[in-house]
Amino acid sequence: MNFSIHPPPALVPPEPREIHTLALSDGATMILRRHGNPDGPRVALSHGNGMAIEAYYPFWRLMLADYDLVLFDTRNHGHNPPDGVENHNWHQFRDDFETVRCAIDRLFGAGPAAAVFHSMSGISALLQTRAFGERWSPLILVDPPIFPPPGHALQRTQTFHMEDMEAIALRRPDRFGDPEELAAVLRNRPAFRRWLPGAYELFALATTRKTDDGWVLACPKRLEAKIFAGNLDPAIWPEVGTMPGDIAVVGADVTLPEVQPPALLGRALAEGHGLPYTMISDCTHFLQVERPEAVWQAVEAFFRRFGHAA
Repeated sequence: MNFSIHPPPALVPPEPREIHTLALSDGATMILRRHGNPDGPRVALSHGNGMAIEAYYPFWRLMLADYDLVLFDTRNHGHNPPDGVENHNWHQFRDDFETVRCAIDRLFGAGPAAAVFHSMSGISALLQTRAFGERWSPLILVDPPIFPPPGHALQRTQTFHMEDMEAIALRRPDRFGDPEELAAVLRNRPAFRRWLPGAYELFALATTRKTDDGWVLACPKRLEAKIFAGNLDPAIWPEVGTMPGDIAVVGADVTLPEVQPPALLGRALAEGHGLPYTMISDCTHFLQVERPEAVWQAVEAFFRRFGHAA
């Protein structure tokens, strides 16, 4: 491709070992990629709203030598072809995750699979678990913005946060002459100042696609906003503690002056249900591209605890 942006070599993801196209339940398609060590314990990884799993390479590169990694973007994100607005919703995400889990066993051999799911993908996995039973074990939720039940001290805060995020998504630029334009926007935002050098370029390449009219967001901003607006289901939270399989939480720093609700929600969810929990200091909701080694240490400790370590 012809563009002016290049992440440093250390942040250029390798070519996958395998690439598979999955047919989803409504006829849309999803691209599944396999990386790492096929003889290692299997781990699935996915991302947050408006993002793409390649943008998390600073984190999952630490797993390549020892783990059998299966990466996927949610519909209308990253590598996946656009499939429209109608089925871009939490209910369909739940079904998509079930399709992915069944395909992993079919394509790579049946067996246990852990998952490290950030933000939106963590909620999707909980919806999947509630509907279909244990699918990922352990399931590591990274900074999960789960909507709290009525009467919870954080419900009002999260309601306002989702409204803010919906509005921010609708205001963001969605067309660029070159991915470098998006990288420059990210570099100049104080909220992203903790990102590793090169992560801005990596994110810009992972979350845009080339069209005849230039570069556009792979996930259109109206779809990103739709997911924020729909993240208001209070029924998930009370059931997490009784869901099958091992579940743990890795959260952002709740002591930062600019702390956002997902960090507080993750801690409260873990404390309320007695889930294993680790807070990563000096990082925000983007902890996997801010302090990837610290996040991996926490995740690997949970893998050891639940018998899934290499």
